[in-house]
Amino acid sequence: MAKGWYIVHTYTGYENKIERTIRMKLEEKELDSAVVTDVKVPVEEVVEIKDGKRKSRKNKFLPGYIMLEMDLPDLGWKTVCSTIRSIQGVTGFVGTNPNQRPRPISSDEVRNILQRSGDIKGEKNVRISQAYSVGDQVKINEGPFASFSGAVEEIYADKSKLRVMVQIFGRATPVEVDITQVEKLIQ
Repeated sequence: MAKGWYIVHTYTGYENKIERTIRMKLEEKELDSAVVTDVKVPVEEVVEIKDGKRKSRKNKFLPGYIMLEMDLPDLGWKTVCSTIRSIQGVTGFVGTNPNQRPRPISSDEVRNILQRSGDIKGEKNVRISQAYSVGDQVKINEGPFASFSGAVEEIYADKSKLRVMVQIFGRATPVEVDITQVEKLIQ
């Protein structure tokens, strides 16, 4: 027996309900807590900037899937898997038929999913939902260049930053700002 993360396919929109059902089955001892050790619905934090206000929300980035950390026994794995499959809204384990033993996902895939959802300590991943493109007119709302306007010259998506050309003392000057510090102007 070796611990591994397994992906369970569900009906879209049922992920949280199925997570609660699995946790309830663990509490009621219908599932062994030594076998099913953790349940996660992969979500990421999305920051939306609207009318200069920053709003944060949780967004499922794998709709229709949940993650189960399990230590499947060599004998009796069918009982555990059939209990999970029998939950209303579960269609099965990803990549296997009902009569096959499920396969865990790789450690790289686990790390990527947990990092994106912010479950790995010290690595919080926040996605900005406001989309900018080169040439967009923006107004800077925060920082030392607040109230300046300019055109987006370059986008650094990995750092969530923009390079904006603003007019300072009659000269075009490039300024690097965080995406959360600007607001798109309607043209």
